[in-house]
This record gives sequence, structure tokens and C-alpha cells, in this order.
Amino acid sequence: MGLPQRLILTLLSIYLYSATVVNTQQEFKIQSVELIIEPRNDVTAGTNVTLRCHATVSTSTGKGLIREYTILKNDKIVYTKTIGSSEDFVYQLHNARVFSTGLYQCKLDIQGDTKLSKAQRLNVQGLSQPVLHLNTNVVNEGEEVRATCIAPGEIGSFIFFFFDNDEQISRVEGLSNQAKTTFRLSGADIHKIHCSYKIRTAEDTFPSTKSNNVTVSVKELSITPELKIFPDSTIYEGDHLNISCSAKNVHSSSEGYKLFLSQGTKLLRTGNSTINHNMVAVPKASEALTFDCRVVVRNVEKYSEKKISVVELFSVPSLTMSPTEVFQGQIMTLTCNSDRFASQRINREDLEYTLYPSKNLPSSGKPGVFNVKALQNDFNYTCSAEAKGIKKDSKTLMIRPKVHVSALKISIEDKVILKKSFTILCQSNGSLPINYTLFKDNVQVGTKVIRERNRQAVFMDVINEPGERQYRCEAKNSLHSNKTGSSQHLSVNVIVPLSQMTLAVIPSSLAISEGEELNFICSVNGTGPVTFKWYRTGSVVPLQTNTTTETYSNLEIKPVSKNDSDEYYCEASNGANKVRSENVNVQVFMASWKKRLIVVACLLLLLLLVLLLVASMLNIKSKRVKVDRAEVSVWSKRKPETESDDEISEVSNEPNVEYTEVVHARSTDPARVPLRKGTDTVYSELQNSPNGAADPPDYGSVEYAELNREQFEISQYDPQVHSYQDLPEPVD
Repeated sequence: MGLPQRLILTLLSIYLYSATVVNTQQEFKIQSVELIIEPRNDVTAGTNVTLRCHATVSTSTGKGLIREYTILKNDKIVYTKTIGSSEDFVYQLHNARVFSTGLYQCKLDIQGDTKLSKAQRLNVQGLSQPVLHLNTNVVNEGEEVRATCIAPGEIGSFIFFFFDNDEQISRVEGLSNQAKTTFRLSGADIHKIHCSYKIRTAEDTFPSTKSNNVTVSVKELSITPELKIFPDSTIYEGDHLNISCSAKNVHSSSEGYKLFLSQGTKLLRTGNSTINHNMVAVPKASEALTFDCRVVVRNVEKYSEKKISVVELFSVPSLTMSPTEVFQGQIMTLTCNSDRFASQRINREDLEYTLYPSKNLPSSGKPGVFNVKALQNDFNYTCSAEAKGIKKDSKTLMIRPKVHVSALKISIEDKVILKKSFTILCQSNGSLPINYTLFKDNVQVGTKVIRERNRQAVFMDVINEPGERQYRCEAKNSLHSNKTGSSQHLSVNVIVPLSQMTLAVIPSSLAISEGEELNFICSVNGTGPVTFKWYRTGSVVPLQTNTTTETYSNLEIKPVSKNDSDEYYCEASNGANKVRSENVNVQVFMASWKKRLIVVACLLLLLLLVLLLVASMLNIKSKRVKVDRAEVSVWSKRKPETESDDEISEVSNEPNVEYTEVVHARSTDPARVPLRKGTDTVYSELQNSPNGAADPPDYGSVEYAELNREQFEISQYDPQVHSYQDLPEPVD
């Protein structure tokens, strides 16, 4: 390579690299992508269709971008192409076909940024007519024919159909627009062959029209089957049959053939030459025997069919029982009999009957008659009839021996109340149906028939007079049964409803004193047992409950107290009804000894009050005397201060101090210097001095008096016990 060429390549590489760098650096935006179908969306087959993809892209430099366009049909990629220009991308569908029908879209991809157009539907209508070709127009029966069906110009997924006189004989699927098949024609006749096809798309299947008809002439084969049956006249059950199947008009040059001999759907024999089969004739109910001989050559079948009637030698025996109902252990008669036989071949005496499973021979002089004792449980019997080596069995006869009624029981469901209906039940063990009869005092009341298991016979009755009644049930399995079961007698006592209830109180006076004994006696008319209950009004809990066969009862309260005062009543019930007495008011008064005790206590209390009043009056008089004396000694008048000291000294040379404790209601005299207001205790100091001055606190004996309104007490004051300092200070 020369220098100029290398230089040119280098410059070109630089240019392309620069363009790539520019491409990668410039910014862009795919604004829209639109798919346009030209000339239109609906076209006929063979039209040239253009799919135009128009994209609007904005760029920062205005230079071209590398664009990748993809055409999709029904969400599957059809075509992809990369271009470097901004022109519309065009995809051509030359000679569009029905297979081109579908939803199309256009996708644009620029440097990983993609945008998809809206879907547009293309409809292509019309399929080309198929063309049929056969390899021959004349064939022998059974020869093979080769056929080719072509769908000119079509593409897609095909299904081809081949028809013989409008009957489908072959089907071929594929992706090619032509299909080949082979088939054989049977029956000497003119056959018209044609074909058609269908194209499958993702959404639907489109059928074509019929192709041209091709006529084929079929020559019949000369070979025919031959079927022979011996004897060919009247055939009786048990006769031996000889059946042969062969082919006629067989040429040595003809292809090999095969024979098939059948009876109905059962294949008897096969072979390549004449077939012989021997059998005993056995009739089929209301049907003839059908035999078929077939010969097959080159897939061509030809057959011959014959039907024969077989006369029954004797009919299938039937097994019957007499009587139709039998009880356990009872002797019954089983009869096995074939009512029809072929008198041309056998006599009735030729028939031999056997009973199974016991294999008993007839126990009487008549053929097929057996005397058997019924078992304790269900059992199945069959019998057979045999003549000329042919044996036939009867249908199974199931014998269910009946069970005589037993364990008959009678019961009453409700309480028997006078003049009210009640239910009587009868039940027993035994085979159904069971007939029940109810008797009252040996007089029939009614009958019932029970046909279901575990059901009881239900009778209703009413008793209108008090007293005892006798009931019993009789039962038997059927009206014609000679064995009847009877229940035990059921004695029924009629309950008479309660009435005329009375409540008595003993003692009869309703004024009862404490400690006495109180009795309530409740009585009714009716029948027992009766349940009595006693109540206090306002309480739902009975004081006493007892049940007795008598029509009366009592409640005893002892000893009674004041708390037993109340209203009482009685209730009684006997299963028929409930009655209630009227309320009885009971007042319990205080006991007489308590009254006497209270009178004595009151007198003693009155005497005590009188004594206290006398003592109080004497005490008040004594206190008044003491108060008068105290007022003289405490509140003595002092001499005027103008008196001389000599006069004072004449009275006493020793200091004279007196303490008086006085209780005032209220003091207003300032000279007395009250220490406390109200009813308080006050201490006053009275001191006499010869010189008019206070002497040292050397006090001798001091007297004080305590006054409290009516009572007071004077006592000696001991200065050693009460010091001067302990005295309360005067208050202003």
C-alpha cells in the first residue's frame, strides 16, 4: 500500500472518529414516531404496500444521528435497519397477501433512547384459488393415487384439505404453499377430486375457495367373498352349524388377499384361503344370528353377510315360591318350570330340573316342585333345566323369611288426666308390615298398620270417669297370619285435676302470741300424689315443699316470733293442674310474760326517777347554805383607806392573805380583777398589812373557796404545794 493511500485512510479515520465524538456529544430528543400505511389500510391480495416510518427528532447541532428502525407485526420483529439520515424509513410489502394482515408498529432507537409509534392495522383480503394435480385419471379399485394442491403466490401457515365427492379423504399442514398426499379409491365409480386450503394468522383463520375438480375413473375388482351356512333350513337350539368363507374370481396374477369370518362383533377365524368354522347353534333373545365374510385386497374390502334364526329348544326356567310370604321355619314350595319347549325335538318329560344350592331333587311327584323349610335368615335359590345336553339356569330368587311378632310392649307417653286425650304406644319386633290392635278393658279401641322400621303404633284415647283402666296391644305380621302376639296389661290411674283448695290456720284466731305453735293446713279435692308448697307473700322460695298421696298437708312453725307476722298462701299440683289458696294474714303479738316484765320495769324506772328528783332537791338546798357562808367570808367590806395604820395593826400583826377560787358567770367589777372571762375559775389575792405594803411571801395557812354556780367547796391552801409564782397573773 502506497503512502497516498495510507494518508487517505488516516484522514478518513480521523474524520469518522471526529463525527462519532460529535454524535456522542450532541443532545437530541425524539419527539414523535408515526407509521403510515400506503396506499391504505384495507387492500386486496396482490397489492404493493408501503410501510412508512416518519420520525421527528430535535438536536442541539442539527447534524444527522445514527437511527435504528424496527418494523413489528403483532408485537413480533419483522425487519430492522440502521440509517444515518433523517429521511423517512420505508418498508415494502410486495404483492401483499392475506398472511400480511395484522397490527404493525414502527420503533426508533437512537443511542438507546427509543420511541414506539401507534399501531396501524393492515387488512389484506382475498386468497388465490388453489390448483389440484393428480398423477392419473384412471385406476383400479384399491390402487394408490398421488395428488398435489397448490396455493399460488400465498405465504404463511397452511392447512390443505383433499376431497372425494365432497367427502374429506386427507389433510396436510405446513408452511409451504403446496401440499402432496396419496389415497386409495374404492368402489367402481366416477370420483371427483378437489382441494382447498386455509391460512392461519395470529388472530384468525382465512379459508380459500375450492380448487378445480379432477375426475378419476375407478375399475372394480372381480374378486368377491362367498359365505355358506349348513344346514340352511330350520335350525334348532343345539344343532351343529358348518360355516365356510371363501373368495371367488381370484386370478393367479392378482395381489394377495385375506379372509375374515365374524359373528356379530366376534371374530371367529381369519385366513388366506377358504375358512371353515363349526359351532353349536345358540339362540339370542329376540335376535337372529349374523355372520360376516370379508375379503381384503389392496385396502379394498368386500363382504357378504347372512342372518339365521335359531328355534329355542326350551325356554329359560323360572323359579317361584308358594306362599308368597313365609315365616322362619315354615315349609314352602319352590317350583322350577320352563313354560316353552320345541315339541318337534323334545317332550316335557325330557326336561330335568335341579334346585341350587341344595341340589335337591323334586320332593313331590311333579317335576320341578320342591318342598323346602324356610331358614332363619335371608337366602338365595336358583334352579336349572336340562335337555339334549343343553342346560339353562333361572334367575336368582331371594327369600326373606318373615319374623313373627315378639316382645310386644305397650306404654303411655303422657299423663292420663280426666277428660283429656292421651297417647298410647305399641311396639314389637318382627317383619313388616305389622298390624296393631288396641284394647281397653277388653274392648277394641282401634287398629294401626306399621310399614316402616322402628316406628311405633300411636293410639289416642280419652277417659271420662275416674278410676282405673286396663289397656293391652295385640300384633301380627299380616291380616292372614295365624300367630298373634299380645302385650301385658297396662293399668292406668286417671288423674283428677285439683279443685276447691282451702287453707286453715290453727289456732283459729289470727292473733298469735310469741312462743306459741302455728299450723297451716292445706287441703284440695282431686287425686294424688299432690305436691304442696307454702310461701310468704313477696318470696319466690317456698317455706316448705312436700309430696304426698293424700290430698292435704300441713306446715308447722314453732315457736313463732314477731318476724313471722306476714301473709301466707299455699300452692298444690298433681301433674294435671296447679291451684293456689287465698292469702292468710298472720299477726304475732308480744308474749304475756314480756308484757308483765315491761310493766315492772316501767314502775321501777318511775320510782328511780322520783328518788333522783328528791335527792337533787336536797342537794340544791345544801349548796345554797354554803354559798351564803362563803359570801360573808370572802366579800367582807374593807375599811376605808383613810383609816390609820394603828387601827389596822390592831387587828393583826401578821400578814393575812386569803385565796378564793370563784366561778363567775361573767364578772364586770374591776375591783375583783377577773382573770378570765366566762365561766372560768379565778383566783384573787386579799392581803392585809399593818403598814399598807406587801410583806415577803411568807404566808401562813391560806383558805380558798371554789364556787361553781350552785356548788362550792372550801379547803385549806398549802403554800408548800401551791407556790406564789404559780398563781396566774392578773389581766387587764
